[in-house]
Amino acid sequence: MGSGKPPLILASGSPRRKALLEALGYPIRVAVPGVEEEDLPLPPKALAQALARRKGEAVQGEWVLAADTVVDLDGEVLGKPKDPEENRLFLRRLSGRPHLVHTAFYLRTPKEVVEEVHTAKVFFRPLSEEEIAWYVGSGEGLDKAGGYGAQGLGMALLERVEGDFYTVVGLPVSRVFALLWARGFRP
Repeated sequence: MGSGKPPLILASGSPRRKALLEALGYPIRVAVPGVEEEDLPLPPKALAQALARRKGEAVQGEWVLAADTVVDLDGEVLGKPKDPEENRLFLRRLSGRPHLVHTAFYLRTPKEVVEEVHTAKVFFRPLSEEEIAWYVGSGEGLDKAGGYGAQGLGMALLERVEGDFYTVVGLPVSRVFALLWARGFRP
């Protein structure tokens, strides 16, 4: 840190968010907030925002970024599956249908806090039981909202995405970059 530039503190344990920000060249320090991601009795979009805020407020620092991603199937939150059986159930429900993915972020700068929620629409192609079993067997979906990762093996399940693909991955990168850039925090 010889330049004296403070790091961007990422209030998230997500390796995907960290990799996206590092790919842009930001100095990152991860500070996993000790907050529960329990289901608050909120609609999906508001839940994403409440959890992102809770994570961001739990971490100290000059430049802090927190985010939370919620999968919304007809107004119902599909969280991280608790086991492979629930992962299988989620994929059966998503198969052949569209759903929404809301990613909220909380950005604290030395002067202000910016909070936004971005939404993308994801269309799954119809999946066979064999395909579902293959994906569940990979274990990839167990630590991800909705039980799938759009940027990993889960790319084989998606027909198309309307909106920002990176919102589905877990961070609306272009928007976060533009906000940081405009505030003088540059890679």
